Amino acid sequence: MSELIASVLDSSERVDLREFVDGLRGSDRERYLLRNDIINAFERFCQESGRSPDYGTKSFLGKLIYFTQEIILEPESFYLIIRPVIATQESYRIAEDYSVEPLTIQQLLDVRDRFVNQFHPEEGSSFAIDFGPFYDYSPVVHDPKNIGKGVDLLNRYLSSKLFQDPHEWQAALFNFLSLHHFQGMKLLVNGRIQNRQQLSEQTKRAIDFVSKLPGERPYEEFRYDFQDLGFEPGWGDTSDRVRESLDMLDALIDSPDPTVLEALLSRIPTIFTIVLVSIHGWFGQEGVLGRPDTGGQVVYVLDQARSLEEQLQEDLRLAGLDGLGISPKVIVLSRLIPNSDGTRCNERLEKIYGTDNAWVLRVPFREYNPKLTRDWISRFEIWPYLETFAIDAEKELYAELQGKPSLIVGNYSDGNLVAFLLARRLQVTQFNVAHALEKSKYLFSNLYWQDLEPTYHFSLQFTADLIAMNAADCIISSTYQEIVGRPDSVGQYESYDNFTMPSLYHVVNGIELFSPKFNVVPPGVNEAVYFPYTRRAERVPVSSDRVRELLFHLDDPAQAYGQLDDLDKRPLFSMARLDRIKNLTGLVECFGRSPELQERCNLILIAGKLRTEETTDNEERDEIEKMYRLIEQFGLHGKIRWLGVRLAKSDSGEAYRVIADLQGIFVQPALFEAFGLTILEAMISGLPTFGTQFGGPLEIIQDGTNGFYINPTNLDETASKLLTFVESCDRDPQRWHEISNAAIDRVYSTYTWSIHTSKLLSLARIYGFWRFTSEENREDKLRYIEALFHLLYKPRARGLLEEHAQR
Repeated sequence: MSELIASVLDSSERVDLREFVDGLRGSDRERYLLRNDIINAFERFCQESGRSPDYGTKSFLGKLIYFTQEIILEPESFYLIIRPVIATQESYRIAEDYSVEPLTIQQLLDVRDRFVNQFHPEEGSSFAIDFGPFYDYSPVVHDPKNIGKGVDLLNRYLSSKLFQDPHEWQAALFNFLSLHHFQGMKLLVNGRIQNRQQLSEQTKRAIDFVSKLPGERPYEEFRYDFQDLGFEPGWGDTSDRVRESLDMLDALIDSPDPTVLEALLSRIPTIFTIVLVSIHGWFGQEGVLGRPDTGGQVVYVLDQARSLEEQLQEDLRLAGLDGLGISPKVIVLSRLIPNSDGTRCNERLEKIYGTDNAWVLRVPFREYNPKLTRDWISRFEIWPYLETFAIDAEKELYAELQGKPSLIVGNYSDGNLVAFLLARRLQVTQFNVAHALEKSKYLFSNLYWQDLEPTYHFSLQFTADLIAMNAADCIISSTYQEIVGRPDSVGQYESYDNFTMPSLYHVVNGIELFSPKFNVVPPGVNEAVYFPYTRRAERVPVSSDRVRELLFHLDDPAQAYGQLDDLDKRPLFSMARLDRIKNLTGLVECFGRSPELQERCNLILIAGKLRTEETTDNEERDEIEKMYRLIEQFGLHGKIRWLGVRLAKSDSGEAYRVIADLQGIFVQPALFEAFGLTILEAMISGLPTFGTQFGGPLEIIQDGTNGFYINPTNLDETASKLLTFVESCDRDPQRWHEISNAAIDRVYSTYTWSIHTSKLLSLARIYGFWRFTSEENREDKLRYIEALFHLLYKPRARGLLEEHAQR
């Protein structure tokens, strides 16, 4: 990339660069610009200076601007932060005389600090966090396009280890197989096999034994002969499946292969009990969706719990364990809220609907201040209570599971921190799921953390993120770009690679993006609730009538605002909580600015609340007030209907289908969406969907084929795209059906819970094996993480707790 800078400076384009930068400076004020600002400013520069239409793409300067992520302006120099390829960053200082100086990460962080603290510069160096050395023990992905496929690399690495040092790794494999049991019942390998050599010999004898049996002979009929050979239950439910498993083991011992390793580890029973950690929200099955901080996460975790239990039951049956009284258990660990506002969030234990042995286990926060801890606490304020919550939860989990869980999966920043604390104490495998890291959602949130701290407490959240993501054995992301973005945008995890929180710390290497811990495993859709509108036999007429009445007719000020003048117009539909990022007010403004769209469509929103006095969330209150202002400003009475309701899950599925009956359109206008469950729900229902181009929807929707991208920051362009599609459907009704059918096909081919949980459990078994074989090399990193927790996180959490005590 330095060659591209040289190409600009060694040509006549150096003058253009000077003019562009001078224009950015304006009246000599220092400025800090991010990529979107830079691109827009360069487009204006090209137009105002009369450059040719292709100058922005053909010139050296245009190419340089495309790769530039940040520009920092100082009086006599400026800095370019360039991203030549995904997950790679370069920084340069360009002086007044056009001399170019490359910057180290530490120098760049100092520049950022100086920009923030220009009026109060600090002396001395900052505390630096660097996780880089701790990843020297593990393999790394070399090609950025393979980031998020960590398990493939890990299998190749483990197989090569078996091949390069067979004695050591065969011993590790033997020890791993020997340690498994379930509540005192020995599994896989018993004491008749004493070492790796005997494992190899007895495996061959066992293969010879089962090969002589009828293929479908039930395991129970030869169990005791099999035990005499040194093998316990867990290899299969029939002689054929046992032989398949032993053939894999034999092949792995003699000639290691990554495919065989993955297949074997994926089928042997090492996972029996799973804890899914979801702390901060109103976590329940009824009366909670749409409340602050919940919505998507509650839906995701409940659906995941059901699917995990079902898949575990099938896996244990195939392993030959269901006849031995071994059954899986899934626990969703959440917070008990005494003042539960009519929900079941004050109940310690609640069975998850549609499961045999999956439960919501709620543990209360300790009552440091009952005025707070008995009520819901915002996700931004929850940090002081998490360590004691983990200590109390450990006891509750032991009571419910009669032992340790096999796997702990954290959700969101707070749940991931609790997952780390529990996994560290219990010595079990830890997975992280984030999907929505706040650092990416709030621009400059780390630079100006001190200004934002009273409201958001980002110093705690970002520290918790660093701790949890580095401690995790595996990080599950919904999309590739959640990890490292796209060629023109930085990923959520990539934003943690290096950053500064001025006056607190520098992060020199916050996460190894090329680590095999990253795996893309998209969530699915609950197919019992969300299914195509055309499957009319499965739809409940009473539910359809109730939802249709709510969407279009109900005249109840407590639940609905606005009546529609013309019900024959095509409905534009959106459903989300009212916060700034979900941007429903942006959709209202987009609709309000387009008289043509208003002529052809009605706008229908399901958005949780109608009145400011109903919420304690400041952001939601602001969005409610903004919504009313926009309706008045654009005169949208009779054209918009805003429903402040919490739909039951079955009704939310029917809401999409009722809109589809009328050949409506779903719009998801978020300023950023880590994944987009509502997009999947709408698409599987058959609704043509317009989704934000910022985030996960880019990997769900194939633009123009099964949906459309929109830029929610460009309201006129969004309205134009919607209008173009509506007009094409009016001219040719088949166009709506083409997109509808393609949307349905897209979800069924890629985004089902059975695909998700099968992959997740396979990962859990493989990473459990990796954790076992690399335990010695992990300890130094975990000690470093614990130091950050005790020296950085806990003192700040204690300070916030003292603030809470004064309320």
